[in-house]
Amino acid sequence: MTAGEEPIGAGRDPIAAPAVPQAGLLNIANLLTVLRLLLVPVFLWLLFTDGTWWRIGALAVFAAASFTDRVDGQLARSRNLVTDFGKIADPIADKALTGSALVGLSLLGDLWWWVTIVILLREAGITLLRFVVIRYGVIAASRGGKLKTMLQVLAIGFYVMPGPIDVLRWVTMGAAVIVTVVTGLDYVVKAWRLWVDGRASRTADGR
Repeated sequence: MTAGEEPIGAGRDPIAAPAVPQAGLLNIANLLTVLRLLLVPVFLWLLFTDGTWWRIGALAVFAAASFTDRVDGQLARSRNLVTDFGKIADPIADKALTGSALVGLSLLGDLWWWVTIVILLREAGITLLRFVVIRYGVIAASRGGKLKTMLQVLAIGFYVMPGPIDVLRWVTMGAAVIVTVVTGLDYVVKAWRLWVDGRASRTADGR
């Protein structure tokens, strides 16, 4: 180093260093999320229209919307397209699709209301729980949560699908409800531990 040269990084505030730029709002991952939201009313319209072919159309739209849920997350992570909008809109789109499907099927008399209520209460409760403990940490998605989502999508698809496949519907939805409840309890335990550890840490720090 020559006289008068400043060491690399000297005099710079690391906190003020430029952050990695966030992906633009208009990207393929966010567009797929918005598309999924837009497909929800289309799906409901087809679901409530009488006729076998309308049901097949509803199934096709539901399958396409569910596929975008898988693809947009993969694209966002692999191409660094994660945005604040996506973090908020993606779970909203997921809940809108599955929630509207469950309520629609129950209104049509195809699905027991208690199943819809159990699943919706679990989803709403865990979402609220995440916000309650977010100051202490983030509850990461588990493999059980991913299995729950897959079973719910499959079960809803079978209920939308026309044809005499009642046993397949009951078995798949039964498995979906069991995994939904079990993973919900698991999230409650994780949230409790996170809250307790967070409170203990704050107490130790004198906050």
